[in-house]
Amino acid sequence: MLDSARSILLTLDNSISVRFSLKRDSYQTATRRLANFLVVRHYYALAYLGVTERGELTTRAERGGIHTTNEGSKIPVALTHERHKNEAEALLGPAIFGEIRRRTDQP
Repeated sequence: MLDSARSILLTLDNSISVRFSLKRDSYQTATRRLANFLVVRHYYALAYLGVTERGELTTRAERGGIHTTNEGSKIPVALTHERHKNEAEALLGPAIFGEIRRRTDQP
């Protein structure tokens, strides 16, 4: 689920919404957009997202989509660095992507 959300944001939308705060940094995507990308019904995507919520990787906001937790943010950032580093740096710039990696404890 988190990898699919990362794919939507980085490769399809060419847009990443990142929220930085003192307590947590998070990434956001819409649940319907995620369901469409995965070619599943919206309620199936919500069920899968429930698993990531129970694992404390995401939180769901009413009409606000899915937000990663600090722990959940590490997964898409690591996958982005591994699979789409050039695209991320083109979109965000190397300094911002580097700071995001640093804030999510990436080597």
